[in-house]
Amino acid sequence: MRHKVLAILLAIFFLVGIAGCGGYYMVKDPAGGTVYYTTKVKDTPGGTVMFEDAKTKASVTLQNSEVKKISKKEFNSALEAKEAPESKEVKQ
Repeated sequence: MRHKVLAILLAIFFLVGIAGCGGYYMVKDPAGGTVYYTTKVKDTPGGTVMFEDAKTKASVTLQNSEVKKISKKEFNSALEAKEAPESKEVKQ
């Protein structure tokens, strides 16, 4: 019985961990108006946020930012919209 309870608790812990790990975010730099998209945002003790821009794969650190959690559909649409003009330019 004790092992069964432990196994259930471990399974719940594992599932909660998986559910909390993912996410899609839009990060806006209010000073410049630049909008970034990422899957992971790290808050630092000094109030800055660090993340990897999904489009450019560049590491970004912002002192002031607006972070909004978005759906996977919004995330993918934003990346496709950003990539579309570049792919058209390459074809010409």
